[in-house]
Amino acid sequence: MKSVQLSALIAFGAKAVYSFPSANAPWSGPGTDDVRGPCPMLNTLANHGFLPHSGKGITVNKTIDALNAGLNMEADLAALLFDFAVTTNPTPNASYFDLDHLTRHNILEHDASISRQDSYFGRADILNEAVFNQTKSYWTGELVDIQMAANARVARLMTSNLTNPEYSLSDTGSVFSIGESAAYVGILGDKVSGTVPKTWLIYLFEQERLPYELGFKRPVDPFTEDDLFNMSEAIRDAQHFPQDIGKVTKRGNKARCPHGYCIEVL
Repeated sequence: MKSVQLSALIAFGAKAVYSFPSANAPWSGPGTDDVRGPCPMLNTLANHGFLPHSGKGITVNKTIDALNAGLNMEADLAALLFDFAVTTNPTPNASYFDLDHLTRHNILEHDASISRQDSYFGRADILNEAVFNQTKSYWTGELVDIQMAANARVARLMTSNLTNPEYSLSDTGSVFSIGESAAYVGILGDKVSGTVPKTWLIYLFEQERLPYELGFKRPVDPFTEDDLFNMSEAIRDAQHFPQDIGKVTKRGNKARCPHGYCIEVL
């Protein structure tokens, strides 16, 4: 079974009809009463009005329609992502989530983000310049490819593990960590070549805005669950852990780093 399929899809009925912005959708940042969360792409979709600009009351139908309208993501994958997102709502049996619910630590929000600091050090819902600078240092070409994405993820895992005394990464968090890198390459860029313009990535992460003015267009082909799985596997296979920052060993148990790789400081 594919690693992204950690739970069954919920059943949902006919899609409701919502009014969405067209391509090159207008943008406005969050207002005083609006909420945002740790996911730059969902924040971006709210800023463009694909998701509710308030960042609140996001249902399965709104999720499906927004991810399709803005990014051409297939409905099944969007519904699966909603399934995970709604678990962050502290209200039992909720049928919606708000973007700031996603900030609750160690549900979906996780340590070793490529753009946010670990919650141990402070706010994990906003861009952290030092963290993102580290990530960008591994994007060494004009086109960011799978290997660069994998290198950046490995660097963040190592740094977080070595500096955060309460570092943890659940199985779900690890899946989302890999999936996030897979998505920014495959959705924002070219899922066939596995590349994305570096300027587009920086624009999206730093401004939480789709890079229309740099040439981005809504993809013609839908981004599917198979696409996410295949690109996640490619990133996982491309991960190589250097041996000069400490003793890096593949995990053998679920002690300190329950998924991925562990680092024993010498």
